[in-house]
Amino acid sequence: MDLSQIVGNSFEYAKKLFSDLGRLAILIVLDIIPIVNLIVLGYMTRVVKETPISLEPPPLREYGDMFIQGLKVAIAAFLYMLVPLILIILGVGSFIFGAVGMGMFFPAFGAIGVGLLVVGAILAFAIAIIMAMAIVHMVKNNSFGKAFAVGEILGIIGKIGWGKYILWLIVMFIIAVIVGAVGSIPLIGWLISLIISPIFGVFIARSAGLIYSGAVPPVGIPPPPAPPAYAPPPPAVGAPTVKFCVHCGAQIAAEAVFCPKCGGRQ
Repeated sequence: MDLSQIVGNSFEYAKKLFSDLGRLAILIVLDIIPIVNLIVLGYMTRVVKETPISLEPPPLREYGDMFIQGLKVAIAAFLYMLVPLILIILGVGSFIFGAVGMGMFFPAFGAIGVGLLVVGAILAFAIAIIMAMAIVHMVKNNSFGKAFAVGEILGIIGKIGWGKYILWLIVMFIIAVIVGAVGSIPLIGWLISLIISPIFGVFIARSAGLIYSGAVPPVGIPPPPAPPAYAPPPPAVGAPTVKFCVHCGAQIAAEAVFCPKCGGRQ
């Protein structure tokens, strides 16, 4: 699938949430409750897991399992971002300490703080590139450890193609910005955001599953059969099965190229 097909397929897939308004309503309610909204995150892992085999969003069931899967995703993301988060917190603290301090050494703290913030932000951006595919790899293999199998993850991105993968991330980011901007609409923006949030989550999960499956064939789907080896076409109905050598006149098979008696080429 090229990028436009992935986006189009994911959009059509996410629209199917409206075919079951009860399911959509439950997702919206769960999504606005802290901690409980991990269930919605777990629902997104099911979308990833079932892509591309399933053509419909999964039903809501086994809420406990969805909560656990969502918690795994949250923990994996936290561990990935732990170092950048520490750098950013130290940077903010140093900057504030340098800004309010009264002494010759305090401005240096401000400069250090800015440096830590910049390094933390750059590191977070670089890690996020890997983390997006790491989460999908974890979900697809149902193994928390696979989230940190960096060699495998880089290999998968390589099969996708770094250019295609980075472009996919950029497209997802732009769509996320557009969806986020909806919340700024006066009076009704917050309500639209509540409705869009789980739908957008399903869209992202579907597209992530599709781009991953382009590099890693889904389990349970046999590979396409190898093309058959070349075989000469069967003789036409009524065609002779024997012929006579043009050199010695011996009777030979119709498909023979050389005469077995005299060796002459036919």
